[in-house]
Amino acid sequence: MQTARQRLLKRGRLSAPEEEQEQVARIRALKARLGPELLILTHHYQRLEIVDLGDFRGDSFGLSRKAAADREARFIVFCGVHFMAESAAILSRPHQAVQIPDLRAGCQMADMVDLGQVEAAWAELRDVAGPGAVVPVVYMNSEAALKAFCGRHGGCVCTSSNARPALSWGLSSGKKVFFFPDQHLGRNTGNQLGLGPGDMVVWDPELPLGGLGPEAVRRARLILWDGYCHVHTCFRVEHVQRMKAAFPGALVVVHPECTQAVVALADACGSTGFIVNYVQQAPPGSTIIIGTEINLVRRLALEHPDKQVLDLAYSLCPNMFRINLENLLRTLENLGEVNVVTVPEAIKAEAWLALDRMLALA
Repeated sequence: MQTARQRLLKRGRLSAPEEEQEQVARIRALKARLGPELLILTHHYQRLEIVDLGDFRGDSFGLSRKAAADREARFIVFCGVHFMAESAAILSRPHQAVQIPDLRAGCQMADMVDLGQVEAAWAELRDVAGPGAVVPVVYMNSEAALKAFCGRHGGCVCTSSNARPALSWGLSSGKKVFFFPDQHLGRNTGNQLGLGPGDMVVWDPELPLGGLGPEAVRRARLILWDGYCHVHTCFRVEHVQRMKAAFPGALVVVHPECTQAVVALADACGSTGFIVNYVQQAPPGSTIIIGTEINLVRRLALEHPDKQVLDLAYSLCPNMFRINLENLLRTLENLGEVNVVTVPEAIKAEAWLALDRMLALA
């Protein structure tokens, strides 16, 4: 079955430079030679030529499940950002090496929180709410040390695909959830669960007790870290209003890392995997406007020529874009040697607990 990119090349609508053609040929030759010993995972936000070379594409939850389930591969090459490759390394088996084509592919939201800040906040929350009253839930977009923190404190990891069951699990038995680092995913999920504005508060790590009074902490059910995704918070209410006016009858679907105001105006909201399915299931002739990273939107437009697929506004993730044919080829030619992602065993064991709880919720 031809990919969207191969179809475009055949029709002459996309030209591949000679150097790129050679890189693709070398990558395909390496894949053919290694067979099941090599697994290339590609996130939905990767550029078209990278996705075409992957063995499996998905959102962070789907890729985590694939990494955890694979037993044959000796080498797992993760075409995404660092925290995703790190999670694959946590879930991998002893005989497997996990690599990322560019170690600089980080995440600005993940950088908005560190272990020291979370431990300080946790101590303050316990003092006010009492021991055992709070459950930590960390978004996948975070470093391994924070996943380990949740593992040892009885919490779990979540992705945008399973944030609702994860927060519902955490809120069971009347407990509070301390959710970090994305306040918008937390708030939008809290809204889905029927929590009111007074049930959710934002924790500012720069202020004592997060800038909250003791009573506000005791009353809150969901405590949200003051973090955000710059890719998704760039979408604004006026973008939705303008596109709906320009395309009457169009459907707007956005990612839950968008602000509450943008989500409220959209017709649907969900993870990247949800968005892919939403476009696939829309009837031919539909106009679908998508609020997420531009590479996914453009690929969906190519893959569904019977529908009009448009971006809500241009928003590129520069870290995802760091992965390219050149560094992917270099990684494959140096399997097990360059850009290997490792996690200290003590952190790995506790982070595995939190990730395993996430997978169990599915």
